Amino acid sequence: MFTPVETTLGALLLHQATSVLLYQNGTILGASGYVRRLFSKPTKGTVAFFVGMAASFLPLKMFLPELLTKYPPIPSTLPQALVTIGLGMLVGWGTRVANGCTSGHMLCGLSRLSARSAVAVATFFPVAMITHHLVHPSMITEACPGNIPCYTPTYPSQATTTSLALLTAVVIFAAQTVPRLVAKATATEDCKCDPESPARDATQFFAGLEFGLGLHVSGMSSPSKVISFLSFPNLHAWDPSLALIILFGVLPNLIENQIKGFREPPCFNDKFELPKKTLKDTDWKFVLGAAVFGIGWGLSGTCPGPAVLRTVAQPAWGILWMGGFWLGGRIFTEGC
Repeated sequence: MFTPVETTLGALLLHQATSVLLYQNGTILGASGYVRRLFSKPTKGTVAFFVGMAASFLPLKMFLPELLTKYPPIPSTLPQALVTIGLGMLVGWGTRVANGCTSGHMLCGLSRLSARSAVAVATFFPVAMITHHLVHPSMITEACPGNIPCYTPTYPSQATTTSLALLTAVVIFAAQTVPRLVAKATATEDCKCDPESPARDATQFFAGLEFGLGLHVSGMSSPSKVISFLSFPNLHAWDPSLALIILFGVLPNLIENQIKGFREPPCFNDKFELPKKTLKDTDWKFVLGAAVFGIGWGLSGTCPGPAVLRTVAQPAWGILWMGGFWLGGRIFTEGC
């Protein structure tokens, strides 16, 4: 069902996760790239980011358990396990060739007015929708009761709304201030920190925490909710919640980037580490990769960021999907 309050606050958390990482550490929040680095060349910062994502379960479990993502059952048969591995391979191959997924290209790329990211998003979104329509003709998912239009708004209780707003404000405030306090505690001037300082790792942790919370609260970590969004234009089965990610996640990033720009260096780095490839570097392999990612996303409703959260909640599923993701990124991109 349409969840305007939760998804709006979740989208603001996603915006803040990408914002603090960009303007404090000078880096892009690309979930597929982070997962790949964790497998190949893990650093303290990478580990801190994923610890933050895993920590997102704790405040929700303690104060807002109703907002924790409900996942499908773990694969219990060999065919189901092979399908899970195969879906991970599709996403792994697609995101490797297309250099990103929904976080890197949509949340971060569109807000930087990257034409290359616009091509990726314009490819994987319609491909995911077409895939979903071909594979799930009934359209109705667990996220939507069959007798009520899925676009019908539902609202949390006043207590839940208050708790969620307070949690959002506290986490955003902590992400903005704690790394600066860490910088001062390590005898460096605020916003003049050495790139290897603990302040960078603190930023990574809080970016991961905000990202994980944002995925949970917005519903992007729920496969059935994502699939319901892809049901458009079947309005009875369409949950428009994730459209608010554009309005309250991407748009604030765009406005902030236009106001701040990238002329001054970020707080804890001597420069911005932005992708250097442009539209001129976009070829048929890039478009094919985005399309293959769209197929994997449309089949399962899962992309790399939400897959990390599901791995924490369901390690057995994570071994299968993440194993496929790693294989897809390693085997089928030899020579690319």
